[in-house]
Amino acid sequence: MKTTDDLTTRIRDAKLRLLRMHFESRCGHIGGNLSCLDILMTLFHGTMKEADRFVLSKGHAAGALYTTLWSLGVLTDDDLRTFHKDDTRLGGHPSPHHLPQIPFATGSLGHGLPLACGIALAEQLTGGRGRTYCLLSDGEWQEGSNWEALIFAQQRRLPLTLIVDSNGLQGFGRVSDIAGHAEISDKFRSFGVPASEVAGHDIWALRDVFADLQLGTRAIVAQTHKGSGISFMEDRMEWHYLPMSEELYNRAVAEVLGDVRKELKAA
Repeated sequence: MKTTDDLTTRIRDAKLRLLRMHFESRCGHIGGNLSCLDILMTLFHGTMKEADRFVLSKGHAAGALYTTLWSLGVLTDDDLRTFHKDDTRLGGHPSPHHLPQIPFATGSLGHGLPLACGIALAEQLTGGRGRTYCLLSDGEWQEGSNWEALIFAQQRRLPLTLIVDSNGLQGFGRVSDIAGHAEISDKFRSFGVPASEVAGHDIWALRDVFADLQLGTRAIVAQTHKGSGISFMEDRMEWHYLPMSEELYNRAVAEVLGDVRKELKAA
């Protein structure tokens, strides 16, 4: 486990690189990427072991996954410059066959958890020691396939951790206004799945909840903000779609760097 100070610096660098990558590619979905970046960085930089596997069910957050892999040295700056371009390995949604860290094409919501169940079942049947982690959106729990997968995972006690990026927004509005699921942690528990809630941008809290390894299947609901850390993006539905102009990109970078200056001054 890296120290929290080291991880904080890595997350800051990853956020800057994520903003730049999305600006250069002129593509959207930056809000949902920022809501889960802290989760991915904490998971990959201190929790997951070599035998563990990861499935990004909310595939529109591929940029956050690519940036996390960049922070690990798996991807280079040259790789990230091809994001969302022709003939790239790094599409707007992840595609398989290019990187061992991306086993499936995902982004058709409701498919990632069933696929993660398959990986976890294979690990269980072959006597492996790896755990499978699956990151899902909160709006994704409007899909019946997830609840079917949850029943299967709990029945088999699969070595599986599902993490819900609960930012409260989806493509056409607030999750609560479209097909909400209040107290989703209680719903998980009613299926017999232990569930924890955590502040999804608090890396200390994330580190602790990830370290609390339990046997079988468990759920973690991370309370997050779409566009986290960028004032004009936070909790704004339009940043599910919008690309950044040069002016807005510069504002976003200045806000991230402003946090750095404040921390240095306080020290």
